[in-house]
Amino acid sequence: MNRILLASAFLLVSISAAFANGIPLAVSAPAVVSPAPKAPAPKLVEPHLHIARSNIAGHARIALTFDACMGQADERIVSTLVRERIPATIFVTARWLKRNPAALAVFLQNPDLFELENHGQNHIPAVDTPTLIYGIASAGSPQAVRQEVEGGAAAMVAAGIPAPHWFRGSTAKYDLSAIGEIRAMGYRIAGYSVNGDGGSLLGAVITEKRIASAKDGDVVISHVNQPTHAAGEGVAKALVDLKAKGTQFVRLEDVEDSGDDKTTE
Repeated sequence: MNRILLASAFLLVSISAAFANGIPLAVSAPAVVSPAPKAPAPKLVEPHLHIARSNIAGHARIALTFDACMGQADERIVSTLVRERIPATIFVTARWLKRNPAALAVFLQNPDLFELENHGQNHIPAVDTPTLIYGIASAGSPQAVRQEVEGGAAAMVAAGIPAPHWFRGSTAKYDLSAIGEIRAMGYRIAGYSVNGDGGSLLGAVITEKRIASAKDGDVVISHVNQPTHAAGEGVAKALVDLKAKGTQFVRLEDVEDSGDDKTTE
């Protein structure tokens, strides 16, 4: 016992002497772990799309496109399109189709008015690397992009819709590699040139003004799945305004088009 006490006392004296004489002690510093480098955010594009102009004064040619993402059909818009006999291209998701059989029946009963195209299976952005777009998680891999596109098309065919030729992804944003993958699947990718309703979040007045400002060769994007939003009222009013001005409405399948970022080449 005395030996242990003597040894402890000697150790304390040695440590004190080392501090007093400035002699560094061999004490191991804690290991510093560097954080894993973040993967660079993918470069995203939001492609533009234009159609061939009419070049007839007072008769601008415009393509109306509507996204049916989720939710219910906006009867204010659908009924206006039918009543005024205004053609449009509707991009539907598999999720929207399940919830809106009555609206789908209206579209199918008016094949001269409505072209139905692919908006995806689950409304997931068609970006093949992981990222968030407006708070929505992207597909995240080439395989997931393919599933989003093919799943949407399969749901359309199962619902009695002709096989689609156009695709527009959730948020209308893509990375360039995903654009190449979707084009390799045989789809044209639908951009736009006029954002009519700001994702259905704008008020009725500004929505009406935006759509009514469309010019010869423009492709307008709006939404037909938010019946409780004020934007739908503005969309319906703008359609009537444009028709009164002599606007020529066309579907994407009816006219030549030009998209940037190699979306239609």
